[in-house]
Amino acid sequence: MVNIKDLAKQAGVSVTTVSRVLNNHPYVSDAKRQAVNEAIKATNYRRNINAVHLSTGQTHLIGVVLPFLDHPYFMNVVKGITQAAKAKGKHIVLFETGYQHEKEKSALTMLENKQIDAVIFCSRSHQLKTLEAYASYGPVVLFEDVKTNKCRTTFINHSRVFTEALGYLYDQGHRRIGYSVYRQTGTNSLARKKAYQSFLVSHHLSYNPDYVFTGCLYAEDGNALINQLKCLTAPPTAILVTSDQVAAGMIISARNAGIKIPQDLALIGFNDEPIASLLDLTTIKLPLEQVGQSLLDQALGKQVSHREMASTFIQRKTVEANE
Repeated sequence: MVNIKDLAKQAGVSVTTVSRVLNNHPYVSDAKRQAVNEAIKATNYRRNINAVHLSTGQTHLIGVVLPFLDHPYFMNVVKGITQAAKAKGKHIVLFETGYQHEKEKSALTMLENKQIDAVIFCSRSHQLKTLEAYASYGPVVLFEDVKTNKCRTTFINHSRVFTEALGYLYDQGHRRIGYSVYRQTGTNSLARKKAYQSFLVSHHLSYNPDYVFTGCLYAEDGNALINQLKCLTAPPTAILVTSDQVAAGMIISARNAGIKIPQDLALIGFNDEPIASLLDLTTIKLPLEQVGQSLLDQALGKQVSHREMASTFIQRKTVEANE
């Protein structure tokens, strides 16, 4: 394998001159730069990128951990990360984990081994203390609202957003209100659960476990949710849905089941995906691309920081006053 000493000999210049040309140093004469470039072409020289990484202390690679690549929620966050990374001359390494511990751990191990410069968790299954233990090896950035002085966070206040949406449904006359999530143990799901229970208490409404639906992430899960509703003697009149994808599945299945939206069942989605506007779905817009950009910025920053991103309520036609 050709090294820079071989290039120097081929070009008739010093090793220092070759190094300067490879690193685009300005103080090299045009004649010597041309000689080195001709030597590179003649010998088919390729830089040892690992050696470059060792000399600079950076790989310019940012790890991005997410459970699923095929869901719009995570795709939009990754889009924001990728756009910001490109603008900064960085590259991303994706870890699709399916919430498996060992796959998440592989990203942390790469951070420890200096194979990536930072790692961004769009969602996680590991305990927070595990991630904090790796923050000494490089920036660990989380897309969630947690109290930590070791990891950087960009977050949406799901508790406040959820409470405001519940209040809107209540003001429309709804008293039997349910909600759906994908998993019960995630930080955002726990925040929604706490907000839901607090809202029921403050408004003197009884808790019905049948109004809480789990395992809802994709459109087909909306069909399953409608089937569950059909089995209830007193189903909810309104549901805060995991995402617009699930809500879309509910709208389509409801038509087949003879359930009228919003007369029989009011729906509020999350994310404001393109399908939401097509179906006139009332939803909560989450600035997911901007979240991704913020996460990347924090991954490159020198200080631990915490940033809250605002959501926007989008009123369309899947909620109306409940008589």
